[in-house]
Amino acid sequence: MAEHVVVAPPIALAPRRPLRRRAWRPLVHNPLATIGLALLLLFALSAVFAPVLAPADPLEQRLERRLQPPSWEHPLGTDQLGRDVLSRLLYGAQISLRVGLTVVLSAGVLGTVVGLIAGYMRGRVDEVLMRVTDVFFAFPPLILAMAIAGALGRSLNNAMIAIAVVTWPVYARLVRGQVLSLREREFVLAAQSVGASTPRILLRHILPNTLSPIFVQASFDMGGAILAAAGLSFIGFGAQPPTPEWGVMISEGRQFISTQFWLSLYPGLAILLTVTAFNLLGDGLRDMLDPQLRGRE
Repeated sequence: MAEHVVVAPPIALAPRRPLRRRAWRPLVHNPLATIGLALLLLFALSAVFAPVLAPADPLEQRLERRLQPPSWEHPLGTDQLGRDVLSRLLYGAQISLRVGLTVVLSAGVLGTVVGLIAGYMRGRVDEVLMRVTDVFFAFPPLILAMAIAGALGRSLNNAMIAIAVVTWPVYARLVRGQVLSLREREFVLAAQSVGASTPRILLRHILPNTLSPIFVQASFDMGGAILAAAGLSFIGFGAQPPTPEWGVMISEGRQFISTQFWLSLYPGLAILLTVTAFNLLGDGLRDMLDPQLRGRE
């Protein structure tokens, strides 16, 4: 008797979206994150093309046109020394972008190194490094930054150093927690079993798996660094006049707030929109890099 073999028809599988496209979906389909990304692109373009977009030299003083209200010639008005507010605002975007990148890079690198070493070595090394970070967490960040900036001298560079000093412990704690959970994973144990060196394990196997939370934290800290630098400049510990920095502009315009409101209003709005944009983007990145959320896509 001949056997009859029933061949099942092939199952048509739905084509899987590329991983990169699926990873970006939570960010693209998040309207608030999209708004944040658009604002940051506008902020970055304004900083890069400030020399082209600015209608005047941000340091040029013309007392005959001082305290003019917004007009076609000066869209955001002029300040108490006749300087164009829009030009100073655009050049201030360059300063704010430099502050955010410098602080986040320096604090992120230092904190990541400390967190990797503490989480992987554990024991006494972990205890010493974490107690050092606890010392920094014991002080309010702005107060500690003011003390450091005041001790180093009143300048924008010293303000960036001060903000980075109070920011790096956040990355140390974050990375340490990630490393403590990763060091017992199979791929790390396999690397240890074949004799891989500690630097190779940290850089090749552990560090790449800690980058997602680092990127999310960095996006939030960019806005925080810009806000902190503006605050230090406002009270005189950061950038000094006539630097076209947003905190300096608010500080100079506060004495005219009742009559020439635009002197403080526009740089204040610039800080508000920039910090909000970074926070919105951080929320979007957190959704995009969340493996549980990606798994449901």
